[in-house]
Amino acid sequence: MSQIPDAGMPQHILDEIFMRQALRQAHLAGEAGEVPVGVVIVHQNQVIARGYNQRETLHDPTAHAEMIAITAAADHLKSWRLTGCSLYVTLEPCLMCSGAIYLARIDRLIFGAEDPKAGACGSLYDIPADVRLNHRAAVTSGVLAVEAGQLLREFFQSLRQASRLDDPGDDAQGNGRSQ
Repeated sequence: MSQIPDAGMPQHILDEIFMRQALRQAHLAGEAGEVPVGVVIVHQNQVIARGYNQRETLHDPTAHAEMIAITAAADHLKSWRLTGCSLYVTLEPCLMCSGAIYLARIDRLIFGAEDPKAGACGSLYDIPADVRLNHRAAVTSGVLAVEAGQLLREFFQSLRQASRLDDPGDDAQGNGRSQ
């Protein structure tokens, strides 16, 4: 567990402090060759769980950062109900993770970068705001979005560059033209 920030700090400052911790988790994912998404879950201004993507490592399509952190938080609190908790994640959650946030009854969701291709918290879908559901998490988006987005862009750019280097049909400029 980490040092507890001053509870008297403005919420936006606390959000940045905890999002920086989620970004550290995202860096760990990237270093492990995973898509760099990181999460921290906070209860009473204390980080009680951390997670980062581990789909490749665990050969598990459900091993998203959110899923790993939610499981750890539930274990920490000895309850599947994570009321009173805030989940900080560097990328907008997908449908699966949004569903898990809903099912865990997490009070607040704070995310960095939007995910226009798979986001389910405002981009493609908006699970937290769906009035048909009996629980809605308050959502704050865009916290340290530039840093989170840059981390993802750099990761995918390095994958594309590595892919070009592995393709013997690429020309010297990496244009991908066959000789």
